[in-house]
Amino acid sequence: TTPVPPSRQIANALRAQIESGELAPDTRIPSVISLAGQYGVSPDTARKAVRILRDEGLVQVVAGYGTFVASR
Repeated sequence: TTPVPPSRQIANALRAQIESGELAPDTRIPSVISLAGQYGVSPDTARKAVRILRDEGLVQVVAGYGTFVASR
């Protein structure tokens, strides 16, 4: 088996928080820089994780304001 890339691991962790309600709709998720520090990865890796969630429709990126959990 192949290991899960760090960006997928972060996306999975955030997805679990969204699905459990820990991160409610319209709540801002941590910034890319915060995620990078929290998980010990580069900002590019954290950005990929956010992109995965955006592509799944779970978060919305608002330029200049941050990334928010999408309303369902």
